[in-house]
Amino acid sequence: MQYMIEIKLVRNKRELKRFIDFSYDLYSGDSLFVPELFIAQRDYLDPSKNPFFEHARLELFLAEKGGKVAGRIGVVRDEVLIEYTGEKTGVFGFFETIEDEEVATALLDAAAAWCRSQGLICLEGPYNFSTNYPSGLLIDGFQYSPAVMMTYNKRYYQGFLENYGFTKKTDVLAYHLDADLFPDRLEKNLGMLERRLAEKGITVRKIDMKHFYRDVKSAINVYNQAWSKNLGFAPFTEKEFMHVARDLKLILDPELVLLAEREGRVIGFSLSVPDINEVQKGIRRGRLLPFGIFKLLFNKSKIKNVRILALGVVEEFRKLGLDAYFYARAFSYVRRHKRLQGGEAGWVLENNAEMNQALVKMGGKVRKKYRFYRLNLGNHKNP
Repeated sequence: MQYMIEIKLVRNKRELKRFIDFSYDLYSGDSLFVPELFIAQRDYLDPSKNPFFEHARLELFLAEKGGKVAGRIGVVRDEVLIEYTGEKTGVFGFFETIEDEEVATALLDAAAAWCRSQGLICLEGPYNFSTNYPSGLLIDGFQYSPAVMMTYNKRYYQGFLENYGFTKKTDVLAYHLDADLFPDRLEKNLGMLERRLAEKGITVRKIDMKHFYRDVKSAINVYNQAWSKNLGFAPFTEKEFMHVARDLKLILDPELVLLAEREGRVIGFSLSVPDINEVQKGIRRGRLLPFGIFKLLFNKSKIKNVRILALGVVEEFRKLGLDAYFYARAFSYVRRHKRLQGGEAGWVLENNAEMNQALVKMGGKVRKKYRFYRLNLGNHKNP
């Protein structure tokens, strides 16, 4: 029997619940899938709770087929992105669909039509809903579970997007670093690197959890400068940055959050976090209640990997060895904690030769590849 595909706008809490729950249904039985916490997703998509939407407008669509949810997509007009890039670009994210290209096409048609109604001339993604958040379509490395704040998706999405007319904008890489293979010389050179940095007036310290928000605030400009040349980048607002930091605070180990300072000014920082996804994988349908909260609390000590989430240095202080120092400190931490096996560094732009070479020298191996896509709405034939 042929069923019609119906596209619906998410307009109430019930529909938002169906939007979030669809991913749990779609990946049911997939041992690699890590369910996002339902309450976190609900708040993230709520314009009244997420400061991202102080400068962005969100529309969520559900695709129904035979009375059942068959797909979903979110699309955003972000004024900060438009102003920063000078392009009237919309972004899509949270794209999920059953293996049915007609459903995928209907969702992408809805996203494209909405962008045109907003006066936008191109569509990029997947971003959830900016490169400051989980982004990119997994195109290689499907045999591995996603690390914390990394995306995971069905293999067939790539074909659906490219058949629709999306073209590659750039690829980004995620490296795996094994603690046993991390070069001893880098860890042994920590003292020498510290002395060299000190000669330049640079000191490195861990974050002060008693003054957590003060330290976080001091790193905003570094983040926005360090990532400013990344494709698709839009700067964090202070409220967004602090909002993300508040959530990350729950899983941080201060030994893994490092600030580099010169004359009282933060000039670089490194943020690594325990890979909480190793625990979240076991939380059924992302629900903390009634038993998920206990799994989260009791299994945190069993985490075996960390993720190097962000590492940046303002341009005038690059090539002084700060990046190597940050990596060496992170893996010195891993080696001191015997239960830890290694970690993931990503994502890294494929054309960032300096960073890619540095990771290879540290024993890193590319484990996953993600792609960002772009669609010119003016030339696209669909509505």
